[in-house]
Amino acid sequence: MRFAPGSEGAHCVTADDRDQVYVCDPADGEIIVFKDSLPPGQRSAWSEGEHTVESRGALHAIAAAALFGLSTPTAKLLLHDLSPLMLSALLYLGAAAALHAYRLDSREAQLTSGDFPLIAGIIFFGGILGPVLMLFGLKHLSAVAGSLLLNLEAPFTMLIAIGLLCEHLSRRELLAAAAIILGAALIGFQPEQVHGDSLGALELAAACLCWGIDNNLTQRISLRDPVAVARIKTLAAGACLLVLSLWTGGGHLPRTTALISAGAVGALCYGISIVLAVKALRELGAARESAYFATAPFIGSIASMGLFRELPTWPDIISTTAMLAGVAVIIRERHSHAHTHEPIVHEHLHLHDEHHQHRHEVTVSEPHSHSHKHVALLHEHPHVSDSHHRHSHNG
Repeated sequence: MRFAPGSEGAHCVTADDRDQVYVCDPADGEIIVFKDSLPPGQRSAWSEGEHTVESRGALHAIAAAALFGLSTPTAKLLLHDLSPLMLSALLYLGAAAALHAYRLDSREAQLTSGDFPLIAGIIFFGGILGPVLMLFGLKHLSAVAGSLLLNLEAPFTMLIAIGLLCEHLSRRELLAAAAIILGAALIGFQPEQVHGDSLGALELAAACLCWGIDNNLTQRISLRDPVAVARIKTLAAGACLLVLSLWTGGGHLPRTTALISAGAVGALCYGISIVLAVKALRELGAARESAYFATAPFIGSIASMGLFRELPTWPDIISTTAMLAGVAVIIRERHSHAHTHEPIVHEHLHLHDEHHQHRHEVTVSEPHSHSHKHVALLHEHPHVSDSHHRHSHNG
C-alpha cells in the first residue's frame, strides 16, 4: 500500500534506503510503515528475523526447563543428607553464589532505581510469600497431591499474562499448553497416594498464584540484564527457604560434601536455568515461556529413568506424548496481523531491525544497549507477545 503526497489521511510520504514507505502526520507525530510496501525479498527477511527470535526464545525456554528438570534426580541423591527445605535453600543459594561470581562485562541494560517496584514484587511474591504458602500447604497434603497442585503455576501465569497484560495465545496454542500441563501432572501419577485437605490445596494453589505473579513481573523486567535479574531471584528465594528450614527445625548445617554438591547442582540447574528463563520471557512473553517450561517434570522423569533404572509407566508414556505434541504445536504456530506500536522510550539490548531505526553520532557495534525512542508504528508481520508486542486482540 502506498500513499501519494496530499492523499487523504497523510501529510507527507518519505522512503528510506530500504524502500520502506513512511506516512507521517505532523499533527500528532504518527509515523506508519506498511509492510506491503516492502520488496518481496525484504518481506521474507523481516519474517525470517522474527522467526529467528521466536525460535531462539523457544530454545532458551526448553533449555531452561531441561536444566531445571535435571535437578530432580540429582536432588533425590542429596535428600539422604538434607531435608527438602534445606536442600531447596542450598540449591538457590548455590545459584546465587555462582551468579554473583560471574563478572564478565555485559552489553545488557542494567537495573536502575526505577525497577525497584518490580524487584520488590518479585522478592515478595516469588521469594517470600510463595515459599511460605507452599510450606504450609505441603503440611496438609501428600507428596503426590502436592506435586500435582504445583503444576498450577503455569496456568496461573498464563491467566495473568493473557487476561491482564495483553499477551496472546491462539486457541491451538491454548490447547497445546493444556496438553503440556496435563502431561506434566500425569508424570509419576499414583491415584492411591493422592490425599490431603482443602486448606492445604488452597494454600498450595495460592503459592502457585504467587509464582505466576512473580513470572509476569519478571517478564516486565526481562529487558534488563538477565544475570542481574537471576541473582535477585535466587538470592531472595534461597534466603527465605533457609530461614524457613531453620525455623521449622527440619534443617541443620550440612556437611561440607553435601554443601558443595548442592551448591554445584544449584549453580547449573537453577542458576543457568533461571538466566535462560528470563531470556525466554523477554523473547516469548510469560504465557508461552510457561508452557515450554512446564516440560521440566518430563525431562526430570527421563533423567530419573536413566539414573535409577526406572521403567516408564503408561501414565508416563501418555504424558510424554501429550507434552511433545503440545510443544510441537506451539513451535509451529504463527501469529500475524496488522498491529500498532505506541510511542515508548526504554532501554534494552537490541539490533537495528525493523523496530529499532535510530541514528548514532558515532559508529557502534551491535547488539548494544542504550535508551531509545520508538515512534508510533502500524505494520504487519509474524510476532509473539514479547516486550514490543503488547496489544489488544479484541477485534
